[in-house]
Amino acid sequence: MSTDERIKHLRKLREEALRPGNQRAVDRQHDMGKLTARERIELLLDKASFQELDLFARHQAKGFGIEDKRPFGDAVVTGWGTVDGRTVFIFAEDFTEFGGSLGEVVADKITKVMDLAMETGAPVVALKDSGGARIQEGVVSLDGYGRIFERNVRASGVVPQVSVIMGPCAGGAVYSPAITDFVYQVEGTSHLFITGPDVIKAVTGEEVSFEELGGAHAHAANSGVTHFVATTGREALEEVRYLLSFLPSNNMEVPPYFTPLDRADRMDEELTSIIPDSPNQPYDMVHLVEHVVDDAEFYQAHEHFAQNIVVGFARLDGYTIGVIGNQPSVLAGTLDIDASTKGARFIRFCDAFNIPIVSFVDVPGFMPGVDQEHSGIIRHGAKLLYAYAEATVPKLTVITRKAYGGAYVVMNSRALRADVVFAWPTAEIAVMGAQGAVNVIHRREIADADDPEERRRELITEYEERFNNPYLAAERGLVDEIIQPRETRPRLIRAFDMLRNKREAMPPRKHGNIPL
Repeated sequence: MSTDERIKHLRKLREEALRPGNQRAVDRQHDMGKLTARERIELLLDKASFQELDLFARHQAKGFGIEDKRPFGDAVVTGWGTVDGRTVFIFAEDFTEFGGSLGEVVADKITKVMDLAMETGAPVVALKDSGGARIQEGVVSLDGYGRIFERNVRASGVVPQVSVIMGPCAGGAVYSPAITDFVYQVEGTSHLFITGPDVIKAVTGEEVSFEELGGAHAHAANSGVTHFVATTGREALEEVRYLLSFLPSNNMEVPPYFTPLDRADRMDEELTSIIPDSPNQPYDMVHLVEHVVDDAEFYQAHEHFAQNIVVGFARLDGYTIGVIGNQPSVLAGTLDIDASTKGARFIRFCDAFNIPIVSFVDVPGFMPGVDQEHSGIIRHGAKLLYAYAEATVPKLTVITRKAYGGAYVVMNSRALRADVVFAWPTAEIAVMGAQGAVNVIHRREIADADDPEERRRELITEYEERFNNPYLAAERGLVDEIIQPRETRPRLIRAFDMLRNKREAMPPRKHGNIPL
């Protein structure tokens, strides 16, 4: 065969490999409001940047009726491309071939791109749309999942990993997204669960729909598995591009810098009146954060889960930061089990990828209650404490209002190696609130008074004047400076500038033992 003939043969094979093998399946995919694997890749990556791997790979399975069906590429499209000019590795499960099921070839292709991502230091994005393990290939398909999980674990903290659930993801397949750093789900078309509605009904008698069990809002609001919810597949892919703009390509780099439009010395007078006069009146911490960061852009993660704490990404003077803040408008900003876990996971991600952290503190304490105690608030609350104490990236704290008891300590206090701690004049730093403290300290005096309620009010006022302020903490060096609220942005920017070359080494060890 001549060279020209070989080139023609290659073109013919390539055309065949790139042509949809089952147009009816493609049409069904579109009818369900879903895109094909290649359409998804095209939307995510920069135009014409995709470089495909293993286009001609085919399964070698015998019997069970699939030996005559051997599509090129099998049921996944893999390769690399760029997002905003930076390399990203990608695999997109192809539901139009074998229902996107995972067999040996699919696992080989996926693990190859994951290995390349770790070797070259580039993020991995997984577009999930699969019926699960390929039954016809038996234990080989299960071994394939295990090989993928092992890569997920090795890549954790080395390169960012993002999963986008765009169709079904069931059984053992769910553990790969669960290990990755961020999970997106598409409303209506994506479902994520270990056992489906039929199995649940057979075993427990419970009746539940696919959407109620594993839909986007179920996992975004209840389980916390899903970090972001998108209304369409296109929107999900656009958001992934936005997320990646905040992140470094790997743990040896810093996040990309964007020239800010916002002035570094901007003072914001609205912050002066954002804290209500009444200490029990709520306000929106997200609104406060937006007044501080560049161009009011705050990309919340886990927005619908554990809403008593907010986490997400923003920029200060063009540099990426991770933001954590108690949310006074939900459960008064108290820390419960879910909030502690949510905050700890986010802190550990930021620390792994060199993203400085700023914490906005307004926390009256940990959530009281028998259910919280018996469900492990001590163990789960310790995760947040552990994550802050372990983190070596620059860590700033701004105490806006309440900082009481153990919750004050846990929220990046000086004792947990916060680099710089600011407090607003409205800060209340104490062991507990005035009313609770007075009831403990002066219980007998109040009981013996001629007018117990009047005496209680007097003692509360006295306690608030003496203890519920930031000045005692400042005297002890536990607060570095008490600042005007409107100064918050420029003060944070200057502090981060000072900490830009921070180096902090941890004691030699294999790894710590976080209280999981």
